[in-house]
Amino acid sequence: MKNIKNLLFYCLVIGGFSVLIYLIASQGALLETGRLAGSKMANGGSGWDHFKEGLRHNLAYPLGVLLLQIITIILVARLFSYIFKKIGQPSVIGEIVAGIVLGPSLAGAYFPEFSSFIFPATSLPNLGIMSQVGLILFMFVVGMELDLKILRNKAHEAVVISHASIIFPFALGVVLAYFIYQTTAPDKVNFLSYSLFIGISMSITAFPVLARIVQERGLSKTRLGSIAITCAAADDITAWCILAAVIAVVKAGSLASAGYTIILATIYVVAMLKLVRPFLKRIGELYSSKESLSKPIVGIFFVVLLISAWSTEIIGIHALFGAFMAGVIMPPNVNFRNIFIEKVEDIALVLLLPLFFVFTGLRTQIGLLNEPGLWELCGIVVLVAVTGKFAGSALAARFVGQNWHSSLTIGALMNTRGLMELVALNIGYDLGVLSPQMFAILVLMALVTTFITGPSLDLINKFFSPGEEEQPSLSGRSSKYNVLLSFGSPHTGRQLVKIAHSLTCRSKDSSVITALHLSPANELNLFNESEYESESFKLIREEAQKLDQAFTPVFRPVQDINEEIASIANNGDYDLLLVGAGKSVYEGTILGKILGFTTRVIKPDVIYDALRGKDRLFSTGTFEERVQHILKTIRIPTGIVIDKDFRGLKRVIVPFFSLSDSFLLVYIQKFIQNAGAAVTILDAWETVKVHIELKEAIEAIEQTAPGKISFYEDKSVGKKLLEQHDLMLISAGSWEKVIETRSAWLSETPTVLIIKP
Repeated sequence: MKNIKNLLFYCLVIGGFSVLIYLIASQGALLETGRLAGSKMANGGSGWDHFKEGLRHNLAYPLGVLLLQIITIILVARLFSYIFKKIGQPSVIGEIVAGIVLGPSLAGAYFPEFSSFIFPATSLPNLGIMSQVGLILFMFVVGMELDLKILRNKAHEAVVISHASIIFPFALGVVLAYFIYQTTAPDKVNFLSYSLFIGISMSITAFPVLARIVQERGLSKTRLGSIAITCAAADDITAWCILAAVIAVVKAGSLASAGYTIILATIYVVAMLKLVRPFLKRIGELYSSKESLSKPIVGIFFVVLLISAWSTEIIGIHALFGAFMAGVIMPPNVNFRNIFIEKVEDIALVLLLPLFFVFTGLRTQIGLLNEPGLWELCGIVVLVAVTGKFAGSALAARFVGQNWHSSLTIGALMNTRGLMELVALNIGYDLGVLSPQMFAILVLMALVTTFITGPSLDLINKFFSPGEEEQPSLSGRSSKYNVLLSFGSPHTGRQLVKIAHSLTCRSKDSSVITALHLSPANELNLFNESEYESESFKLIREEAQKLDQAFTPVFRPVQDINEEIASIANNGDYDLLLVGAGKSVYEGTILGKILGFTTRVIKPDVIYDALRGKDRLFSTGTFEERVQHILKTIRIPTGIVIDKDFRGLKRVIVPFFSLSDSFLLVYIQKFIQNAGAAVTILDAWETVKVHIELKEAIEAIEQTAPGKISFYEDKSVGKKLLEQHDLMLISAGSWEKVIETRSAWLSETPTVLIIKP
């Protein structure tokens, strides 16, 4: 009755007011007499013509153009970022290449209609302003990610290496400018301005890219990684100060007039450090949690950012320096910085920063390098940049006492330029110091020097042995039984610890458990890495404390999680790898329905393989991609756990399908000796009965643990039998046979441990 009343009320209100609006509109049309002369509506034409005209107008409207540009840029940037990550390169390389592809070098040259439609010349100023906003936010994040405590703690070595890595390439850049000034410098640009900009272009290190590479290679907690990040931080601060001075000189036109700008900049820096910083520190101490960091408080910090950027732009040293400085003086509280970085980083990196890469790409005209001499000059510029940065950093590191491996590694890392180089180049281009040809050459130099960082590190690791302090140990001693747990979610890690405990709890002196959690490096920054690590291991530590089980936690940000798991497992001294399969193993498959997982997820790869006959939907091919990769690449025994709320181990059921399952006796013995588990041998296919040697091996175990092993030979395995056990231990080969011939078991099994020998 209530629903009928609501429907009647709705119809009366909507219908009544609709009729009223229609009547008023009809009467209002009589008021138009003489007022619409010359308008499109009065000129006739069909409704379709009016619609097409409106559509063309909307497509050309600045907001519509800008939104289409942003959509295109994000999609292309994500695509190239994914491709370059797959080949082991930083995602920033892919984004820079995406910008060049969308610019006149490729899209503009071969698809001019597309280029002029997406990036009309009249829209570029709007895109440029948006990219500058993205850069301001990004530089703010870069400043916040600098940990000044690290600089203070390791200032001696870092300052020597960092400043050597600046002065060497800067000097070489000035020398290079001397020889190319007359042929490459724009008209009305004096030699001092040109040489200073070439020098600073040779000297910059991309701190954010370097930090990501250090994370991805597992060097964050090593002495080498710490020194490299500290050097990059010192380099960043010094280089930006020098760049600010260079900008002041270029804008002023001479050293004398630039002096006034530098004096104002000095006053600005002192005010930020002595007045603004203590004020922000006090606010950060009061509001350091997500609950207390309200919108008005966030507004205060954004206002400081904008005022700082505006001040440096007015002074004449560019708004980006102000954004960087605002980030540096943010409250040192780690929680506060982590919260604020998370608020800003996604919008800056994902949405706005790709606009800058494409805007740079639209300015980069590689087609201008149309003479052999220009490509020869490009090669010389790259050679000078690599020699100055790499050699300067490496020799300085060797001088302060680093071994050759560490010295060369620091040199290779400091040679990374990436985004920071593009920022400086765009500033030079905007100021008219760099010609279009020289701008293109230096952009290519930034790409090449960043691209070769990864291969250079691989070569250094191949030919030079790292010191023991440079690589964290990931394996136990060979005389012990080493179990490696690799987990994604903390809940899975807790369950894996319980199973590993059941295998080792009474032999702790002769066993080691290592818990490994790998995280995508692009989701972490220097401040939230420790928080991620703490959260990831929280449940495991709690469970281990309950069980009185020691374990070694290993946390590592990496680029490719699957490859890293395989590398660690295969190269370490491990006897068993345990991984969780999770319910997602079966989502979207027939097997998922059998197991009762109702999540309706369609997996195109599973359907495609099934249609081609490569996947039967009941084989181990139904495992998620991560588990399939592990099964294919790991060379040590691997246990895949399908968790069904595993609480502890008292009874284990072990199906034997063939003689090849005899390797399971090792794990049966460990469960009995360590957990005191009762084991049921499921011999419904008379495998044990037929093979005397297998039966004798089982009897030998039973003699050492009387009453712990029982046999079940009935072919009818019911729900009651399976529910009496806490764990099913089964080989990977037998698991395939179960899901092919005994699918009725699947919804009734307890937690399953599938072992691949």
